[in-house]
Amino acid sequence: MGFLDNLKAKLGPAKEKVGDLAQQHGGKIEQGLDKAARTVDQRTKGKYSDKIDSGTRKAKEAVDKLGQKDGGTPGTPGAPGTPGSTPGSPGNTPPPPPPAP
Repeated sequence: MGFLDNLKAKLGPAKEKVGDLAQQHGGKIEQGLDKAARTVDQRTKGKYSDKIDSGTRKAKEAVDKLGQKDGGTPGTPGAPGTPGSTPGSPGNTPPPPPPAP
């Protein structure tokens, strides 16, 4: 057995556990990502808003992908098809930064 095969065999259970956690707590993870994105966007005064939005969207897609068990059954927490999990839908994008004083 090669090095990569050995590594994959050892990481299999960890990937399954992470997938279970993503499935159970997908909504909370997405809320945390939104909060972090808003905070960073505010502290950078909107200078990197497009990059922050893109990174947040990609992170949410990764969480959704990890949370998919049986092909992503709609309605499964953290899976595509769950209300509010579509990238760009209302509630998933951080609000604009406050106006500068």
